[in-house]
Amino acid sequence: MYILIIGSNGFIGSHATQFFINQGYRVRVCDIHQKTPDTFLLNENLSNLPVLFEHQQYDVCLNASGSATVAFSIEHQEEDYRLNYLNVEIILNSLKKYNPNCKFINLSSAAVYGNPITLPLSEKSNKKPVSPYGKHKLLSEKLLELYAKINQTPCISMRIFSVYGNGLRKQLFWDIYQQLKKNNTQVELYGNGLETRDFIHISDLMKAINLIIREGSFNGTAVNVASGTSYTVHQAAEIFIKHISPQTKIVFNGLIKKTDPRFWEANIDSLKGLGFYPETTLEQGLKNYALWLQGLD
Repeated sequence: MYILIIGSNGFIGSHATQFFINQGYRVRVCDIHQKTPDTFLLNENLSNLPVLFEHQQYDVCLNASGSATVAFSIEHQEEDYRLNYLNVEIILNSLKKYNPNCKFINLSSAAVYGNPITLPLSEKSNKKPVSPYGKHKLLSEKLLELYAKINQTPCISMRIFSVYGNGLRKQLFWDIYQQLKKNNTQVELYGNGLETRDFIHISDLMKAINLIIREGSFNGTAVNVASGTSYTVHQAAEIFIKHISPQTKIVFNGLIKKTDPRFWEANIDSLKGLGFYPETTLEQGLKNYALWLQGLD
C-alpha cells in the first residue's frame, strides 16, 4: 500500500510517517520544509502539489498539514482559512484530476462542536464552533461531503479530540512544563480546572488512522477520534505534574477564553465499530511524555 503524507514534519505527520513505515507501507512524504532529502518540498500555497499526483498513483492520502491552534486562527484568520480550507480544496481537486480512487483522510478537530450542551458528543451532535479554527475545520468537512457526493471521491474526516504525546511542543502539558522550568513552586492555568477534555495518545491515534484506512467508510462523513473518557483539566494537570515536580501547586486564574470550549467528551461508538479501543492510559501516556520533555533539557 502506498500512502502520501502531506505535512510530514508536523507532530501527527511525523508520527504517521514512522508508523506506516513500520507497518510496511510505501510512504511518500511532503512538507513546506525539507527536513530530509526524500521530502518533497511544497510551496506554501501548495501550487506545486498537483506534481505529486501527475505521474504517481497512491492508495491513501493523509492530510496532516494546516494550522493547528486556535490562537493562530484568531490572530491570522485569513491565513488559517487558507491552511485549513483552501488547501484542502487544492488537494481534493488534484485527487479528482489525477488519482480519483485514492482514499483521502483529512484531519479535522473536535473544535467543530464548540461548547456542547450535552455529552458525550456523537458525530451527529450540533456543531457550533466558537473559534475561526473550528469554523474552518467545519467548512473543510463540508467540502469533503460535497466531493464525495458529486465526484464520488473516497474521503473521510477524522474529528480528533485532544491528542498528545512525545514530540508535541504546544498546548496544555507543554505550557505547564515551560512554567515548571521557570518556577517549580506554582503553575497558573486558565479557567477553574473543572473544564473537561477527552485525551487520546498519539500512538492510539495512529492505530485509529490505520483502522480507518482498512475498515472505514470513505463516503465523505466524519468520525470522532478520541479515548471516549474525559478528565478535568485539573485532574490531567495533576497527573502530569506529579511525574516532574509533585510539590508544585496548581492555581487556576478563573479567566475563561471565549474561544476555548468548556466541556468535551466523545462518543466513539463509530470508531469502536471498526475495532478500535484505546491502549494507552492518560497516566502512562503523560508519564512517557514527561520523560521525553525532561530529555530535551
